[in-house]
Amino acid sequence: MKKEKAFVTTPIYYVNDIPHIGHAYTTIIADTMARYYRLKGYDTFFLTGTDEHGQKIEEAALSRGRTPQEYADEISGKFRALWDEFDISYDKFIRTTDAKHKAGVQKAFKNMFDSGDIYKGEYEGHYCVSCETFFTDTQLIDENLCPDCGKETRIVKEESYFFRLSNYQEKLLQWYNDDEKCVLPKGKKSEVISFVKQGLRDLSITRTSFDWGIKLPSEMNDDKHVMYVWLDALLNYITALGYGNDEKNMKYWPATLQLVGKDILRFHAIYWPAFLLSLGLPLPKHIAAHGWWTRNGEKMSKSKGNVVNPKEVADAYGLENFRYFMLREVPFGQDGDFSQKALIDRINSDLSNELGNLLNRIIGMSGKYNDFKISSTNVKKYHQKELERVMEHIKTAEINLNDMQTNRFLEELWKALTIANQSITLYEPWVKMKEGESEFALATVAVVANILARVSILLHPVMPKTTQKIAKALNFEISNDSYNNFIQNDKILNDFIIEKVPPLFPKVEAELLSTPQPSLKEEKTEDKVEDSLITIDQFFETKLKIGTILEAVEVPKSKKLLKLQVDLGEEKPRQIVAGIKEFYTPQSLLQTQICVVANLKPAKIMGLVSEGMLLAAKDENGLSLMRPEKTKISGSSVG
Repeated sequence: MKKEKAFVTTPIYYVNDIPHIGHAYTTIIADTMARYYRLKGYDTFFLTGTDEHGQKIEEAALSRGRTPQEYADEISGKFRALWDEFDISYDKFIRTTDAKHKAGVQKAFKNMFDSGDIYKGEYEGHYCVSCETFFTDTQLIDENLCPDCGKETRIVKEESYFFRLSNYQEKLLQWYNDDEKCVLPKGKKSEVISFVKQGLRDLSITRTSFDWGIKLPSEMNDDKHVMYVWLDALLNYITALGYGNDEKNMKYWPATLQLVGKDILRFHAIYWPAFLLSLGLPLPKHIAAHGWWTRNGEKMSKSKGNVVNPKEVADAYGLENFRYFMLREVPFGQDGDFSQKALIDRINSDLSNELGNLLNRIIGMSGKYNDFKISSTNVKKYHQKELERVMEHIKTAEINLNDMQTNRFLEELWKALTIANQSITLYEPWVKMKEGESEFALATVAVVANILARVSILLHPVMPKTTQKIAKALNFEISNDSYNNFIQNDKILNDFIIEKVPPLFPKVEAELLSTPQPSLKEEKTEDKVEDSLITIDQFFETKLKIGTILEAVEVPKSKKLLKLQVDLGEEKPRQIVAGIKEFYTPQSLLQTQICVVANLKPAKIMGLVSEGMLLAAKDENGLSLMRPEKTKISGSSVG
């Protein structure tokens, strides 16, 4: 009989930094799903890898005195090494610098060009290097900041090839309408539909302003262009299967499940299916977007020193405990919070008390009552009701997993474990043995063993090494056969002698990793006001000076910004870009004095360097600059 196929993908991770907890979360979910499909007997292909082209990588490499290829090799190697250490069961690790990937992307570009979906033109717009994305004026924050990452955008004007994305608006909306689960969870799908209904513009898909990317096909005779990094990156999902080369693995397409973070859902749920439609390929079955992770309620950032290193957590608490926590702690699609306290609670409560202790109880009772022999002969005679209730939870668990509700999947398995633990409490085998009802008592021990076996089979994709230890103790193997026997066909374990094993989950008594100090932030509750106070020394770290405005001009294309030349008593005036155009004309500011924060790190605003910040007050009546009551010497200190 022909096997059903499954193709699971992670996004390919951008090599601008080392792996963090968000990368680990995506990859662990994908690994869990790939292992689940294999457990069910599917012919499964699991893909991950790294995205290595684009202006951001080129600039990052040059800033470190490296070539882009050297830099990409280093960071990509760190991703692959971590996934190997985490025993991620990928079938292929793709890199967008691979020769076969480049050839496949060039073939796809030529095919889309020949079909009329790509044309040549000129583009001018706000470009975010960090996100590798163009934005319209209406999408920007404060006229120039990227709506996704908050960083400054650049005005880019260059010749470009365009993809006719606008041609696919109605086809995409039809796909969303016809396929209920094409984008998961439903709330994210609604966001995608709303975005598409606002209207799709044709997409600029090449660049001429940098070189680190895939060149156009040679037959197009236009080698000054490199391809848009998102076109290059998204096509990895088919080039990894041989598109444009040896296409034998294209049998796995369409993808069963494509996992992404919510920040890149738009690219995967809009651009990617449009590219596939242009190439005449079927669309993915499920694109699933998960949320972000915070730490102890705070957004992670390098400056706060609170970025969670997944390797450190796994080394300290155990990889499989970490995997369980990640999938159990947060509903898929929502943001999650990492704290050691929550992780320790999961280990001690869920894993140690409810799962590990259950195996210990089975070993203890079987050893005391029957020389470690366990027989399921009378299980259905005395405990059919418990088995039926367990199978209800097992079926619900699988439904939840197929809908990407990993936390609910695990909740249902733990409900089955609760039935097992409650059976021991309710039927008290030790009492039954004393009362001469040994058949009933031994059947109770056996039904608990059967429940644990069934839970272990479905838990296997999440905790493969732990469940193998449980299966070995219960004298069976976790495989497609055991899945069919115990999950699909409700069979029971053969008679066996249970094997003693050490405790699976030793209790964790204290936090094992140092906790970053919380950043200083304003507290709203009265009892924490004192914590937000600063010392006089901290205040004097800010240098406030009186400045005289020598020049003031409007910043072109900006509704809010003025460019000022300010005398602060230094060798030359400072340039300060200020958002005060709505309240002051350039002429009204000349030769007036203002208060300036003089020791701020210079910043770029709309491409202009700003070397300070003006002090001002703003309310419902408008904005007013803070000025000295009487004229002071330029550069005079304030405070």
